[in-house]
Amino acid sequence: MKKLKIVTIGGGSSYTPELMEGFIKRYKEFPVSEIWLVDIEEGREKLEIVGAMAKRMWRASGYPCEVHLTLNRREALKNADFVTTQFRVGLLDARIKDERIPLKYGILGQETNGAGGMLKAFRTVPIILDIIKDMKELCPEAWLINFTNPSGMITEAAIKYGGFEKTIGLCNVPLRYMMMASEALDIPVAELDFKFAGLNHFHWHRVWDKTGKERTDEVIEVVYNPNSTKEFKGMENIKDIKMLYEQIKDLGLLPCSYHRYYYIMDEMLKDELEEFKKGETRAEIVKKLEAQLFELYKDPKLNYKPEQLSKRGGAYYSDVACEIINSIYNDKGTTMVVSTRNNGTISDLPHECIVEVSSLITSRGPQPLNWGHFDSAPRALVQHMKGMEETVTKAAVTGDYNKALHAFIINPLVPSGKIAKTLLDEMLVAHKKYLPQFREKITQLEAQLSH
Repeated sequence: MKKLKIVTIGGGSSYTPELMEGFIKRYKEFPVSEIWLVDIEEGREKLEIVGAMAKRMWRASGYPCEVHLTLNRREALKNADFVTTQFRVGLLDARIKDERIPLKYGILGQETNGAGGMLKAFRTVPIILDIIKDMKELCPEAWLINFTNPSGMITEAAIKYGGFEKTIGLCNVPLRYMMMASEALDIPVAELDFKFAGLNHFHWHRVWDKTGKERTDEVIEVVYNPNSTKEFKGMENIKDIKMLYEQIKDLGLLPCSYHRYYYIMDEMLKDELEEFKKGETRAEIVKKLEAQLFELYKDPKLNYKPEQLSKRGGAYYSDVACEIINSIYNDKGTTMVVSTRNNGTISDLPHECIVEVSSLITSRGPQPLNWGHFDSAPRALVQHMKGMEETVTKAAVTGDYNKALHAFIINPLVPSGKIAKTLLDEMLVAHKKYLPQFREKITQLEAQLSH
């Protein structure tokens, strides 16, 4: 079998041991010969810590894979077969601003939704386009597997504006919901069939058993009916407040955790404001957790993924990221949930837009499974959200302030009018170091503030 070169941009991430574990588990199916972990100067220390641990993991495995650490992205990308991205522009301090600044105004602050998610896109899109520029020159046949959030919008920028069709967006959330359905029905995941459709962090799904019988309504009853005696553990990074049973029953589809921000916004905001006052936003908790993880990673005897990493919010990351590479490399046709071109899969959305849908993963990439139309209630939301995402992506690519403002005004989690403009302006200035496309406007805003 051809040996493989894999490059991970954001290699100093606390998630990297998850990725190494996934590659080690699948080595006999796709023999990785080189892994290059790439980071920036600000991430040098973390890269060296987690890189040393990655090397220990491979030595313990007994497999002949070389792990390289570098701050030189172009050096790493040359002749790569797969490039994975898991970087965070501005590190966790930027995420803290994304969460705390909106909450200061009594507005939901969240990493990939609302104002915080839009600013994360503004910071990240220019970097993914730079990466693609290098890939077109140095490894034009490679696949780009993007895990960087907001994954759907970053994938949209990569494909529509970067012109890199061999881009796939990934998320670990769908796998968690497959496991939840398995628990609810007491049937192994392998004996169930799922179909997901929507957008990244904004999808719904249905479930069937192997006899062809749909079991979606049963899962709704077990998970959402107040009289149900079963308890379910949700996502680590989202407070597990129950959505309204009557509404989900009418929906007839299983929502993801992130729908809480739209379906029960009042309760989620109340909870976030309480955490904000205590200095315990999710970003601040994650920063402390990450510091603890890196202390663990420094242990020269540690050569396996520690259990504490599951608290970070990225559980099952390796299974998703590594299995998609496995399925492309071996043309397996595995069914996975990915962000890719719609191509008519969801009838209610534009043909060329990026959606998150169940797809067969082959050597040609994702082959989306047809979903068809949504009923009126989810259709109204998904069309609104897609329009908002497209506006955010255009603003991120062009640096057009007016488009950025328009995106804030139409985002369901941001109040429209002057408060949207005030919030946008403050967040642009707060993140100015990472927003070169908005430099001219930010200079004007700072001049106004100085008066």
